[in-house]
Amino acid sequence: MTVNFGLVLVTAASEAEAENLAKSLVENKLAACVSLSPIRSVYSWQGEIHSEAEWQLVIKTDLAKFEALKTKVQELHSYEVPEIIAIPIIAGSEAYLHWLGQSLSLQSELQS
Repeated sequence: MTVNFGLVLVTAASEAEAENLAKSLVENKLAACVSLSPIRSVYSWQGEIHSEAEWQLVIKTDLAKFEALKTKVQELHSYEVPEIIAIPIIAGSEAYLHWLGQSLSLQSELQS
């Protein structure tokens, strides 16, 4: 089996919401790690321009888990249309990618 590691970007309305999403994703082995950062987003919503403080989640995962991850985010998220964007990891340190696989319970697949 080929493992397709990637980053998934999600924004959240508050630090508490971002923390809740991150913990749920890691606990459910949908993410190995989630980095959280405060950001400011400028966007158009329902015909108006908004500028809001948000939290950016950078989720490290196996993209084979994307559908389950997306479903979990949509289940927990306060936004009507949350950002959920996947970006493939095309290269990385072997040690980090090994840890990523172990954290996602992919160890047996990585050794095949």
